[in-house]
Amino acid sequence: MENAQKSGKSTTGTSYDGFTDDERAAMKEHAQELKAVRGGKRKTKADAEAAVLEKIAEMPEEDRVIAERLHAIVKESAPELMPKLWYGMPAYAKDGKVVCFVQAAAKFKSRYLTLGFNDSATLDDGSMWPTAFAVRELTPAHEKTIAALVKKAVG
Repeated sequence: MENAQKSGKSTTGTSYDGFTDDERAAMKEHAQELKAVRGGKRKTKADAEAAVLEKIAEMPEEDRVIAERLHAIVKESAPELMPKLWYGMPAYAKDGKVVCFVQAAAKFKSRYLTLGFNDSATLDDGSMWPTAFAVRELTPAHEKTIAALVKKAVG
């Protein structure tokens, strides 16, 4: 397999460019999102939020329930964040930079939904801190922790 990857061929004889089909699909979604923004579509926060809610509605039920609650927590904790789609995932940005995002388990065939924070989030805590969290369920304690993280992320 190692030689096949170095040569640009997979072991099945098809070309291999280093990206899975899911990763290529996410990149295509991101390109479409950029075109929509540059083309003047989704000008308002309400339009952007509608697109995020539409993407959440497409998720399998287990992820959808969690993503809907995460969306509400982010809105309540940091109303200044702008909802947007980012690589086909619900995301929330400040000054055009994605602060946090929700990745459904199905997105890359993972076992769990992920709440992630980008480097624009001010979660710094010493020399090491988490930037992504696996979420299988939301308890009141989890919700409180997430709300605090989102508030800290926008500093």
